[in-house]
Amino acid sequence: MQSHEVLREVLKSTSAKQIAADLNLSLSLIYKWAETPDPEALSQSFNPLDRVDQLFRSTQDLRLIHWICERSGGFFIRNPKTVSGHSDQLMPATNEIVQEFADLLAVVSSASSDLSVNAAEARKIRARWEQLKTVTETFVRCCEEGNFEGLKGRGITPQP
Repeated sequence: MQSHEVLREVLKSTSAKQIAADLNLSLSLIYKWAETPDPEALSQSFNPLDRVDQLFRSTQDLRLIHWICERSGGFFIRNPKTVSGHSDQLMPATNEIVQEFADLLAVVSSASSDLSVNAAEARKIRARWEQLKTVTETFVRCCEEGNFEGLKGRGITPQP
């Protein structure tokens, strides 16, 4: 979906007038953002979604994306790339997820054993949680595609 299409959908359920007031912008600019861009126009008013995309493409810094996700109450996990073909990696991958979860629980248990969690322990818990989410997302994507070949060499299956 293109950015202007996303904004067009948003404007179906949100007041353009309210957005304009909240951002201190003209109503016409808000509606302009939801229009299909004219590729021949010399001067374009890029919408905020396009600007964020340009900023990310320029910097390739995922902290921008993480910040946006955190501001919306979520988190970012990059979609894994998979390759064609099947393999016998399903069971080892399943075991890896269980082990990642067990590792997370061990970090949580260790950190909270004294009935408090300090900043360093919280960072360790966050790091293990992020690893578990990444491993699990890779596994789920491969399940959806019916393709477990992509699990090899991604840190999700035990290496020989």
